[in-house]
Amino acid sequence: MFATLYLPNFYLQAAIRHHPKLRVQPVGLIDPTHKKVAIIELNDAAEEAGVARGMTPSQALARCLQVVIRTRERAQEKLIGDILLQHAFMLSPFVEATAPGVCTVQFTDNRQLIAKASRVLVKLEKCEIRAHIGIASLPDTSLLAAHLARPILEIDKPKQFLAPLPIETLAIA
Repeated sequence: MFATLYLPNFYLQAAIRHHPKLRVQPVGLIDPTHKKVAIIELNDAAEEAGVARGMTPSQALARCLQVVIRTRERAQEKLIGDILLQHAFMLSPFVEATAPGVCTVQFTDNRQLIAKASRVLVKLEKCEIRAHIGIASLPDTSLLAAHLARPILEIDKPKQFLAPLPIETLAIA
């Protein structure tokens, strides 16, 4: 069995982690190193206010005057990535840092997976990090499950889980 620990809006979480007041405000994240500076991630409040990925900061402000524009914080991203890895190792010694904000774990002991995953989520929450965990027999399926988890999703029958998913869902993997 595999588990994928996934941090939704990883770059945004890193940028506002130590700013609790921003978690309820509309926030958009930009990467100033990109050729075209545009929103790369946003929180639910910004999305509800009409802000979308790909908008320039001025377009985002035109949609919502309250939107806060933040830039990526690479030092915080590294720190959160390290914290995620440390917590993944609480589940198993077989851990891979799959992508920024994503760790895949292979279990050697399949007992009480949901309970183990729940404990890790609680510990991450204490670090002010929001995570989702997907558990499945294959790593790719666990990644898809993690993207759809709220906050934990265990897949017992992969074919039944995958069959109704729209093809766009596969773009996350």
